[in-house]
Amino acid sequence: MKINDILLKELMIMDLQGTTKEGVIDEMIASLSANGIINDVAVYKEGIMKRESQTSTGLGDGIAMPHAKNKAVVKPAVVFAKSAAGVDYASLDGQPAHLFFMIAAPEGANNVHLEVLASLSRLLINPDFTASLKKAQTPEEVQGLFAAAEAAREAKEQAEAAAKAAPVAATETKKPFVIAVTACPTGIAHTYMAEDSLKQMAEKMGVDIRVETNGSDGVKNPLTADEIRRADGVIVAADKKVEMARFNGKHVLQRPVSDGINKAEELITKAMRKEAPILNVEGDIFSASESDEKQSIIGRVYKDLMNGISHMLPFVVGGGILIAISFLFETSFGSDSPLFISFMAIGGAAFSFLIPILAGYIAMSIADRPGLLPGMAGGYLAVQANAGFLGGLIAGFLAGYIMVYLKKAFKGLPRTLDGMKTILLYPVFGLLITGLLMYFLVGPVFSTINTAMITFLENLGTGNAVLLGAVLGGMMAIDMGGPFNKAAYAFSIGIFTDTGDGSLMAAVMAGGMIPPLAIGIATLLFKNKFTDIEQKSGLSNILLGLSFITEGAIPFAAADPMRVIGSSIVGSAIAGGLTQLWAVSIPAPHGGLFVITLANRPLMFLLALLIGTVVSALMLGLWKQDKTQEVVK
Repeated sequence: MKINDILLKELMIMDLQGTTKEGVIDEMIASLSANGIINDVAVYKEGIMKRESQTSTGLGDGIAMPHAKNKAVVKPAVVFAKSAAGVDYASLDGQPAHLFFMIAAPEGANNVHLEVLASLSRLLINPDFTASLKKAQTPEEVQGLFAAAEAAREAKEQAEAAAKAAPVAATETKKPFVIAVTACPTGIAHTYMAEDSLKQMAEKMGVDIRVETNGSDGVKNPLTADEIRRADGVIVAADKKVEMARFNGKHVLQRPVSDGINKAEELITKAMRKEAPILNVEGDIFSASESDEKQSIIGRVYKDLMNGISHMLPFVVGGGILIAISFLFETSFGSDSPLFISFMAIGGAAFSFLIPILAGYIAMSIADRPGLLPGMAGGYLAVQANAGFLGGLIAGFLAGYIMVYLKKAFKGLPRTLDGMKTILLYPVFGLLITGLLMYFLVGPVFSTINTAMITFLENLGTGNAVLLGAVLGGMMAIDMGGPFNKAAYAFSIGIFTDTGDGSLMAAVMAGGMIPPLAIGIATLLFKNKFTDIEQKSGLSNILLGLSFITEGAIPFAAADPMRVIGSSIVGSAIAGGLTQLWAVSIPAPHGGLFVITLANRPLMFLLALLIGTVVSALMLGLWKQDKTQEVVK
């Protein structure tokens, strides 16, 4: 399969009219839709914008490669588009983008087209080739350039293979040897562009290099044990987790995948000069100083906390909803009903794991697998001590960092004892130290704090309860799935798991439902303010909002943050406050419209939701400019 098999002439746009990032994206999506490549514009665009929210696909050097792999794609294709004037695409180098390649990959597709996309990414590294593309005037000329470039690359690869197979001359000077791993979260473009950038720079510098790619189609060109042994240094240009233990004892330079594309010379120089820190891996625990570009303390804490909460959430949702349903059975059939008893037992079984799972996976995020045992045990001890959600948080972080420091403490032991460390020393000492601290210190202290907090919340006056509900509801709309949203949700879940009271769950659920609902309503009421594509996306946002999926609003917020986020916060805060004013409680942590019947006052919840949605929708519609004005602007 060649690039031209999916780089179709009928999809190409030789003179883009869009002047903004989203405008260009919409124009290319329209081409895909008009030619039957995608069957749902809103779903595909959601995938594109979600990928853009991770890292801009404006790769630099005038190239942008937006891509998505989802169920809206009927068959693989690439849209080629040009903009003579250039578009501000928030590219990695800060320069306008002129060449655009929108990659549409079907969900569950085989790996053949991914190999073609990898080839596309590699070709675009060549500045002469991209210069020729900028000058191309017709789709036929574009396809001709790709055909010639592919043929030249194949010839070069065959020559390299022949040279590699030939015997090495005895007089040949030994070159520096560097190995690398490239990987990005989606593994479609950045992975392969980083690979080729490193290879090209290594050739210019007279350095031998082997690059392993970790893309959507799996690991390609895996590094061998002999290559790892011989390497002067290791480059890991990756934005996702890769296997690191094999590099133990080597100088390892860890950077984002974008650095592999844009800073190849710097990375290769540091690697061959052994200027990177030595990776020290014992068992499954990685040192906190693996990377030469350390995360901020807040960033690390947030990552570890979210790892615990994300693993805990299925237990909260599944257990909470079944427990809530059991109460309905109790009301209808009595406490002796088998339905009530069984649903309560099943939901309660899930709930009993909440705090241990939270603590265990926080510790695992910090210290890898050895942190799981002391973390879960610490979480269990927090439950036994009535230390609640806060005690579980402390248990997780405590266990994780105890394991990190145990690694340092046992570092001086003979290497022959490495196996015993993982199997015996870490589990025993990690469990013992964490357990003793939880039993005698953390448990009693946080039991007192937890009891005081619950008492405070139970005795909140109406005014303070409304204020708290408004704050939590508003936080759900600030970043729509980001840190503020997650913090409000985590706080409410903590209260819910400690007390069984779903009052604050009602506030955050309303706050999280309003942004997509308000956007959907605004697109219906103010059609002159939104493009055709935005109007279609608005309808899907209504469905997402009813399901308590806030993230559907992100593409709108990214395009117009001030108006969308501002109006969403106001409506969400109003709705969150009203749920507390009317004492609404929902004993289920997720589900949106589908769990409203479990609320103590479902009609009042719906009224609060309606008021907040209408306020946000009207505010957004009146505040937003006409689409014609925005184009002129």
